[in-house]
Amino acid sequence: MDEWLQHHMVCPRDHLRLKFDGGNLVCPEQHRYPVIDGVPVMLLDGVSQTLEVARDSLRLAAARPPDDPLFIDSLGCDKEQRDAIRKLIATSDAGAVDPVVQFMVAATNGILYAPLLGRLQTVPIPELRLPDGSGQTFLDIGCNWGRWSIGAARKGYNVVGIDPSLGAIMAAKRVSACLGAAARYVVADARFLPFAPESFAVVFSYSVLQHFSKGDAATALSEVARVLESGGASLIQMPNALGIRSLQHQLRRGFRPAEGFEVRYWTLRELKKTFQRLIGETKLSVDGYFGLGLQAADASMLPFKYRAVVRASELLRFISRKIPFMCWFADSVYLHSRSPHESAPGHSSG
Repeated sequence: MDEWLQHHMVCPRDHLRLKFDGGNLVCPEQHRYPVIDGVPVMLLDGVSQTLEVARDSLRLAAARPPDDPLFIDSLGCDKEQRDAIRKLIATSDAGAVDPVVQFMVAATNGILYAPLLGRLQTVPIPELRLPDGSGQTFLDIGCNWGRWSIGAARKGYNVVGIDPSLGAIMAAKRVSACLGAAARYVVADARFLPFAPESFAVVFSYSVLQHFSKGDAATALSEVARVLESGGASLIQMPNALGIRSLQHQLRRGFRPAEGFEVRYWTLRELKKTFQRLIGETKLSVDGYFGLGLQAADASMLPFKYRAVVRASELLRFISRKIPFMCWFADSVYLHSRSPHESAPGHSSG
């Protein structure tokens, strides 16, 4: 297993150091976590799961079924799409876009990408809105097939991506290797990060915590604070309850509380207050308008009518830099938080 991971990973139950033993990572309390093809599976059983795929990942990691070597059954898509992925795996050329990316792109990138299912000609890697890195450690929470992890690696960060889907993490490994982007991957839960305190200079997450209950999101943010270095930064995307498209979605479901994987909408005041309390000083910026997940870097591969939506979103984002109150009507925002330079009492590097 990777040397950096061996040095920085801890048991997600009790934060004790781990040892590699017979294909498993084991803590002094004898909690055991399998390592599959170099990927640690650090999920907890016996807890409520934020996603059903976590249960599938635990089951498949234990069984390692020979008829599902890529762990397709742990992907967050329906049976029809899983069957299409398997068919594409059996027939695709080595140089083609990874079959998991082909059929997960709408789930990970947004509904505007639905016309591209099974028809991608290139892997959609977004532009990370951070300065170039110079080897700083970078955690991507909810990385799925690795698009943001790859984007961060290309900008010079030392990347670790986590996701509860074993199949998605295996795809991320393949896609990163294919694109020559060095990144490490771990199957893990954002609420129980398997890393020692102060392991990361930067923590990033996109289109993930919006699917958590607000209690689970707060737990995950507390974990972000724990693993951030003193003075480290987090950049986390969240939905704005007052965005025009956000209001439309809430109206469609009758403003009832969200269920399952549905998006939880936050007000900007609620977001800033929560992030400042749990991580540190926080600023807001616009990610986009007219929906969640629109990326300018992908505009050229979208159908023409959707390119116009992306370009309009980018124009409004540019204007919002000059007119800050426009942030209040964005659908998607970034929270830029900074961990205090002084470690909290009892907070050590382990």
